Amino acid sequence: MPSARHSAQTVAAALLVAATLPSPIRADNLYFPKATSGWAHVDPASVGWDARALTAALDYAGQAHSSSVVILLDGRILAEREWTVDGPARYTRMRVGKTADGRVVEDVASAQKSLVAFLAGIAEGAHQLDLSAPVDRYLGAGWSKADRPAEAAITVRHLMTMTSGLNDSVNYLQPAGRVWRYNTGAYSRMIGVIEKATGTDIQSFTHDRLTVPTGMNDSHWLPRPWSAGNDAANAIGFATTGRDLARFGLLVLSGGSWDGKDLLNNPGYLTRMLKPSQDLNPSYGLLWWLNGQDRFQSAGGAATQPGSLIPAAPRDLVAAQGALDRKCYVVPSLGLVVTRLGDQTGEAFNNEFWTLLMKAAPPAKRSAR
Repeated sequence: MPSARHSAQTVAAALLVAATLPSPIRADNLYFPKATSGWAHVDPASVGWDARALTAALDYAGQAHSSSVVILLDGRILAEREWTVDGPARYTRMRVGKTADGRVVEDVASAQKSLVAFLAGIAEGAHQLDLSAPVDRYLGAGWSKADRPAEAAITVRHLMTMTSGLNDSVNYLQPAGRVWRYNTGAYSRMIGVIEKATGTDIQSFTHDRLTVPTGMNDSHWLPRPWSAGNDAANAIGFATTGRDLARFGLLVLSGGSWDGKDLLNNPGYLTRMLKPSQDLNPSYGLLWWLNGQDRFQSAGGAATQPGSLIPAAPRDLVAAQGALDRKCYVVPSLGLVVTRLGDQTGEAFNNEFWTLLMKAAPPAKRSAR
């Protein structure tokens, strides 16, 4: 039986989640699609959305080489569109195939990082993973190319906050925690960390703890032969559809519970995952991008820039983002989940798309920005 102190800490953590997540949405207000039946839709006009403006946002996404866009409102499909994209090799190698009903399946590139953050929360909730522990507790000494003292100082949390102090080839650059540098090479060690911590391969762990409970039946990990010799690319990718990725976004929107079942079992973790994880780049949480902060640094290594990540979007938006502009946006204040797959868009896609989407939102909701 848990101790009184443990129970008090659990309650306090739960209250912290409620107090810090902007405009939290209770799970009983959300619709959760079943794995084996149709997905409920909602008519935009019936909930105050401008159908014509919504179509304009979708048209823009299509012109920006999107293959799939799914927009959920409180879990129901508000809008959805798919397009055929005949992109260059960089896109075709990420296009895995199609589902039985013709939906495109794509490797979501670095949007997988945000999914791995959720898996890490599951492992932590099961008392299998300690984010404050040094990485070598799970991978052993010599997992990086840093000298022993520098390597021993790198924690799991440093990998998840992009502050490991390593480069993509996991060579030492500076002490851990001192500089924010988007680093897929170092992040990719999280796969091995989770596997060692849980004693389960990442495919099985994801299947049992995430994709089966949420009905993400068209999602799986797959090898990336093209990544050989590329230190800035993970050796495996997470392949999914726009709808399955929307299921994951809905899971995050609901606070880590799916239709009443808590998949995290880790009070307070979602708040830690979706708030600034360090002061160097406040627009980055634990492998999630955060809107509404006073400055940001992009994944491309550019200098810190003032202002919000996506000025046109609601301030409480959080996002999983990957190469070729894979997106999973979650907006608690609006009850929205938006996913986007496809080929590379223009540099201004985030802001242009959200400018158009917010024009479609009910007038009372536009103040969320």
